[in-house]
Amino acid sequence: MGTDEKLLIRGGRLLDPASGRDEPADLLIEDGKIAGSAAPGSIEVNGHRVIDAEGKIVCPGFIDIHVHLREPGYEYRETVASGCRSAVAGGVTSVACMANTKPVNDNAAVTRLILALARETGLANVFPIGAVSVGLQGKELARAGEMHEAGCVALSDDGMPIMNSGLMRRALEYSSMFGIPVIAHEEDCALTEGGVMNEGLTSVRLGLGGMPAAAESGMVARDIELLRLTGGHLHIAHVSTAESVAMIREARRQGLNISSEVTPHHFMLDETAVEGYDTRAKMNPPLRTSRDIEALREGLADGTFDCIATDHAPHHRDEKALEMDSAPFGIVGLETLLPLSLSLVRDGVIDLNRMIELMTTGPARAIGVDRGTLAVGAPADVTVFDPEREWIFSAIEASSAASNSPFDGWKMTGRAEYTVVGGKVAWDCEQEGVG
Repeated sequence: MGTDEKLLIRGGRLLDPASGRDEPADLLIEDGKIAGSAAPGSIEVNGHRVIDAEGKIVCPGFIDIHVHLREPGYEYRETVASGCRSAVAGGVTSVACMANTKPVNDNAAVTRLILALARETGLANVFPIGAVSVGLQGKELARAGEMHEAGCVALSDDGMPIMNSGLMRRALEYSSMFGIPVIAHEEDCALTEGGVMNEGLTSVRLGLGGMPAAAESGMVARDIELLRLTGGHLHIAHVSTAESVAMIREARRQGLNISSEVTPHHFMLDETAVEGYDTRAKMNPPLRTSRDIEALREGLADGTFDCIATDHAPHHRDEKALEMDSAPFGIVGLETLLPLSLSLVRDGVIDLNRMIELMTTGPARAIGVDRGTLAVGAPADVTVFDPEREWIFSAIEASSAASNSPFDGWKMTGRAEYTVVGGKVAWDCEQEGVG
C-alpha cells in the first residue's frame, strides 16, 4: 500500500446501497476518510491523485466475512499477507478470518497476534473471529469476553460443527452479552462421516461417500430453535441446501435475529463438478444439486440472505493432489468473488445494487463493523471495478499463496481495477500489470 494521499475518483457510477445512491459522481478522499462527493467534474484537483473511473462502478469496498487466513500455524497454505494481497486484488477491503489456526484463535493473545500481522501487512482490514470452544473441541466455551475485547467480531468453530446442543445454547447466550453473532457451520457429523461430496445419484455412480442435504438442514433447524430459546444472533455460514433456505426465510419472517451467507461456488456449481474426481471441487458443505442452486439464487433475490461470502480456504497444491478421500475440503475464492457474483446480475437473478449490498452493507451488519458505506466521514474503503472487463482466471498466477480453485482457466467478466483501503490505494490493476 502506498503512502497517505489525497484521492479524487472521477467520473464513475457511484453505487452506495447504504444511502440508496446510484448516480454519476466524483468521490473525494482525504485523511483516510470519505470527504465528499459531487457531480462529475465539479471538484477541483488541488494536488489530489486522480483516478479515472469513467465507465466504471465506484462502490464501498467489499467485505468478506468468511475467510481462512491460516496464519498462525499453516503458513505453507496462506499467510495474513498473502491472503490480504489476494483480497485487495479481488476488490475486497475487509476480511473476517476464521479461528481454525494453530494455535486456535480461542484467546486474546492469538487475536492480538493476527491483528498485529494485519497491521504489518498494511493491506486489507482484518477482523478476527474467535472460536466458540477451546481448541475447536466442542466441549468447553472459549473466553469470548477477552477475545471480543481484543478485537474479535464474532464467534465460530467453522470447519467443526458444534454437535453439543447445550454448548451451542450457551454460546448463543454468552455471545449476546457482547452483541456479537455466533457463526454456525451446520453439519451433522454422524450423517457425513466418510462423505466427500453430495449424497445422490452422482455420488453413487462415482463410488464416493455421500454427505446428505439433511446433515445441514437438520442442524439449521436445531439452531433456529436454540435461537428462539436464547435470543442472541445466529449467522448461518455457507448455506447449500434448499431446505435450509426455506427455514432461514421463515425464521426471518418470524422476526428472529438470524443472518446468513451463500458462497459463489454454491450458487455457480453443482455436484457434477466432481466428475473426474476433481479434488478442486471438494467442498464442505459439498456442491449440491441444480434444485439447490435455484433455491440459493431465489434466496439472494428475495432478501433471505444477507451476504455473499467466499469461504476462502487455501490449501497447498500437494494436499489437493491426493485422492478424493484424502484431499482436504476447500477452495480459494477472494479473486473470483466479483466476477462470479456479477454473473447473477447478467443472469437477471439480482440487480447490481443488490449484489453490492450483499457484499458491503449486508456483511457489515452481520458482524457489526463500521464499513460498507461511502457516507462523508466513513473510512475510505472503496472498490472501483469494470463490470465488462474480460479476463482469464489463472489460479497459479493469482495473489493467494494457494491455487485450489475449480474456476481455474475460466473466462471471467468483471474485475477490480482499484482497491482503496483507509484512503490508500492497495490495488491498482494497471500498476500490477495484470490483464
